Amino acid sequence: MQHGPSTAAELAERLELTPAAIRRHLQVLIDRGDLVAREQRVYGARGRGRPAKVFALTDAGRQGFHQAYDELARVALTQLVRAAGPDALDQLARVRIAQVERHYHEIRDCDPTASPVDAMARALSADGYVASARPARAGEQLCQHHCPVAHVAAEFPQLCEAETKLFGELLGVPVQRLATIAQGDGVCTTHISTAAGSSPKKHLPDPRARENRHD
Repeated sequence: MQHGPSTAAELAERLELTPAAIRRHLQVLIDRGDLVAREQRVYGARGRGRPAKVFALTDAGRQGFHQAYDELARVALTQLVRAAGPDALDQLARVRIAQVERHYHEIRDCDPTASPVDAMARALSADGYVASARPARAGEQLCQHHCPVAHVAAEFPQLCEAETKLFGELLGVPVQRLATIAQGDGVCTTHISTAAGSSPKKHLPDPRARENRHD
C-alpha cells in the first residue's frame, strides 16, 4: 500500500519473487476483487509506446485499513448538513485536519532537519494516510497511499479541500491536487510547487498555542 500502484516487475523485485510467481499472486487478488489492473497514469509528456500496466488496491482491498465505519460517518455528515447547513461541514473538516497540523508542528519541533514536505508526509502517516514525498518536475509530489475517509470524501469533497488548503498554509507555496482516492485514483497526489519567490514556512503559529489562549 505504501508504494501505491505498482507494476508486476516492481512488485517482483520488492518482494524478491520471480515475475511468474508474482503474476500468479496478482491474478488471485484480482479474481478475489482486492486488486485491479490498469494503465499507469503519466503526468507530463508521454513517451512512446503504451503505458505500463500497474496494479492497485480496490475498495474491497482497502477494507482492512480502518474503513469499517464509512457508512456510519456518511450518514452522520448527511444529517449534520441537513440540521446545521454546509458551513457546519466546513468547520468539521477543519477540525478533523487540525490533528495533522498538530503532528506537523511536533515533527518540525523534534526534527528541525526534516524538510517541510517530508514532515507533512510523516504527519499524514501518523494519522493513517500512509504518505510519502518524492521529487517531481518544478517541485515535489505528496502522495497519500491510503485515505481513512475515502468513501465519505467521495460524497463530501470539503474533507479533501480542507487538506489541500492546510498543505498550502503550512508549506507556504502553491499546491495543486492532482488525484484523489475518493474520485477513483489509486493515490491521493498533490503537487507542491517550488515557484520562485515562494519559500516554505517552517513554522506557522502552533494551534496548540491558540488553544491555550482560549483556556
